[in-house]
Amino acid sequence: MTVLVCTDPALGAYHFGASHPFGPYRMDAFLAACQRHGLEHRITPYPSRVADEDTLQLFHTPEYVSRVRDAEANGEAWLDQGDTPVVPGIFDAASRVVGTTLAGIDRILAGEGRRAFTPIAGLHHARRDRAAGFCVFNDCGVAIEYLRRVHGLQRIAYVDIDAHHGDGVFYGFESDPDVVIVDFHEDGHYLYPGTGMAEETGRGPARGTKRNVPLPMGADDVTFARLWPGALGFLRAARPEFVLLQCGADGLKGDPITHLAFTEHVHAMVTRDLCRLADDFCNGRLLAMGGGGYNPDNIGAAWSSVVRALIES
Repeated sequence: MTVLVCTDPALGAYHFGASHPFGPYRMDAFLAACQRHGLEHRITPYPSRVADEDTLQLFHTPEYVSRVRDAEANGEAWLDQGDTPVVPGIFDAASRVVGTTLAGIDRILAGEGRRAFTPIAGLHHARRDRAAGFCVFNDCGVAIEYLRRVHGLQRIAYVDIDAHHGDGVFYGFESDPDVVIVDFHEDGHYLYPGTGMAEETGRGPARGTKRNVPLPMGADDVTFARLWPGALGFLRAARPEFVLLQCGADGLKGDPITHLAFTEHVHAMVTRDLCRLADDFCNGRLLAMGGGGYNPDNIGAAWSSVVRALIES
């Protein structure tokens, strides 16, 4: 099994400085964990890629893309209300995240490998017309549009186990019946962005194609394992053509800004089960994106467990 992983240090340029929760250490933490676990010899590295503006506009409005492009020159301090600052090189760094996620998709669909992992990716809060929650461009949303509009696929499964609700993806496709979403997250009553209630299952023709699973503070592996089989059955019934996994590491115990208590075994279990689903319905096609995570040890543990599961499943 060839597993494609972007190990390009240039991808790590997407960060907001050492004093920001989304700091510059995240790529290094992942690569160091891969080395400790001997995974670097079991993967096929691929380089990062910068998305052009036309590609960004598959999901984002032209006006918003232009705003990000010009934010530095215009002297903007923030792209949102205080979470996502304008830092030097932000447009290119955010465009590289999107391009690298799409590069993984292209390589999978070209037959270079059946699975791929992009560590600095999964920026699931950005809306079509604005930034949010450390996310400038929503590579997940662009990926869904790219799979369908460029590669001609129709049914996409998006699975999100980040501690924060993937609101940019959920509401971006809330009325689209061909995008099946399962999102496990800390209950929005306790954590940003305050969305993702269980009764939200899609709108109009998409009603019943989305599943939110809000979790109480302190939810652990036992809690997750009890709820996951139902969600997996929901995904299998959808018979998707491609699987996207946002595997944020911020659900692990000890993350500084969330309140869940998972171990990396949750990430390994989800990845293994989704690999089996992908083998059954998608010719094995699965792309995982790193998502959130603000504790370096947890990032290394969660993401390396995902890579190992991609290799061994």
